[in-house]
Amino acid sequence: MTAKLIDGKEIAAAVRAEAGRLGREFTERTGVTPGLVVVIVGEDAASQVYVRSKHRACEELGFFSEVHELPATTTQEELEAEIDRLNADPRVHGILVQLPLPKHLNEHAILLRIRPEKDVDGFHPVNVGNLSIGIPSPVPCTPAGIRQLLIHENIETAGKLAVVIGRSNIVGKPVAQLLMRKGRGGDATVTVCHSRSRNLPEIVRQADIVVAAIGQPQFVQGDWIKPGATVIDVGVNRIADASKKSGTRLVGDVDFDAAAAHAGAITPVPGGVGPMTIAMLMRNTVDCARLQVEGPESGAFAD
Repeated sequence: MTAKLIDGKEIAAAVRAEAGRLGREFTERTGVTPGLVVVIVGEDAASQVYVRSKHRACEELGFFSEVHELPATTTQEELEAEIDRLNADPRVHGILVQLPLPKHLNEHAILLRIRPEKDVDGFHPVNVGNLSIGIPSPVPCTPAGIRQLLIHENIETAGKLAVVIGRSNIVGKPVAQLLMRKGRGGDATVTVCHSRSRNLPEIVRQADIVVAAIGQPQFVQGDWIKPGATVIDVGVNRIADASKKSGTRLVGDVDFDAAAAHAGAITPVPGGVGPMTIAMLMRNTVDCARLQVEGPESGAFAD
């Protein structure tokens, strides 16, 4: 391996510490504690793990935090009523509905129900539009975390060619918007590729920065990587591995060992992008509180 390993755990710890500092300063100024409520419907095991991690992170920073657990039989009307209660609660500055929802529920309608200023996931169409035109507002946590990885590692983005592999609303599209945005971690020339893109290896070979978020294990091959390029691997895939006690192991969307032989810097899986998502959720919670209590002049989401 010749590439520098980008330590997401270390950078996430720094982001969490900064969120904690901003939260304490906010509380000292206003007497208000930043508050996040996570709503989970049903008993999906993976979702419950994620929710516990988010709740624990809030508690460690001294934020107000609650988990509202609803049964899998919850109706659309009941869930919308729960969102309405949280929208009206002044203690709650951030609302996160853990996805996926049970199939009988309309996910799009629920995300629309959350007030944009309390949308810590950055999924509401108002916030998607704000990101597109550069108005400070909540940004999806994983793309925001990718931007922070690049900034903390002093990886130049201005004028560089970035190739994003994947066009999801959660990662691909917003990370492309962030890379194009003026300022730190932006000003890149961005190409977005997807499952219908032709000549994908040739496109990726031109990239100074590769963001792989296609959801296919070890899809990006080592010889696709331009020498010295930065590789950000968003994928989390479980594959069979007889050498492990569990019989499986986690891999990303990039063939890590092969890519690391070419790249200048690369994120591991696990321990790369993953820790940044919850760290940026904490930062979004603080900034949502600042925006709601102190207004646009608070500087929330400005950096």
